[in-house]
Amino acid sequence: MWNKDEARGKVDKAKGKIKEKAGELNNDEKLRNEGIADQAAGNVEEAFGKGRRKVGEAVKDIGNKIGR
Repeated sequence: MWNKDEARGKVDKAKGKIKEKAGELNNDEKLRNEGIADQAAGNVEEAFGKGRRKVGEAVKDIGNKIGR
């Protein structure tokens, strides 16, 4: 299951893609660049969230093994 960071990252990536395409369609370089930046930020946030989730899962697994 995704955590907040992963979900926000995915939303930011989607918004960025929309902005980028809108910028391309309207010949608006600023909007296109904003979209690209939003996508990059979304990638970072999503990766951070995935890392947090993986660490949490590892800690939980260790706790389960110790508890046996």
